[in-house]
Amino acid sequence: MHIAIAGNIGSGKTTLTELLAKHYKWEAHFEDVDDNPYLNDFYRDMQRWSFNLQIYFLNSRFNQILEIRDGDKSVIQDRTIYEDAYIFAPNLHAMGLMTTRDFENYFSLFNLMERFIQAPDLLIYLRASVPTLVHQIQNRGREYEEAIRLDYLKRLNERYEAWISTYDKGKLLIINVDDNNFRDKQEDLGKIISKIDAELHGLF
Repeated sequence: MHIAIAGNIGSGKTTLTELLAKHYKWEAHFEDVDDNPYLNDFYRDMQRWSFNLQIYFLNSRFNQILEIRDGDKSVIQDRTIYEDAYIFAPNLHAMGLMTTRDFENYFSLFNLMERFIQAPDLLIYLRASVPTLVHQIQNRGREYEEAIRLDYLKRLNERYEAWISTYDKGKLLIINVDDNNFRDKQEDLGKIISKIDAELHGLF
């Protein structure tokens, strides 16, 4: 079984992935942040490094999905390949931070990869307002994220909402992070687990 968590930067994907992996004894697959050779350069000069970063993420996520498909364990994945293609890359293109040539090249590669993958059995979307995102980004204190602009987060949120409103590849569960502090409150985490249980019973 393949569960995936989607959401903007700072929405709590990694934390929820860890908590759910522990609760359900699922294998966790995390976004390759610490070993990503482009991330620091990207936040310093988005225009120069946007294409390189997106290709790195696309390749990393594709490899993850192949590993999940070939394995025999239930897996929970921190961020999906669809977010790269439908949110981050188009946003960089729209902001003039990725050339049309590079974007078309990128999207052509994604379309090819998509023919070889399956969507997750359940997608959990963490919806969060920009103030909540900013608060959580500041709390975790990653140095390279200090340069993230509010308008960048706002644009990403708009694209997330547009993508989720048309998502039809599988089961979808939306969690409003503004109203659910699953990081610190066991009761709030319990609410999410109950909703997941309700969704998963229909998968078997």
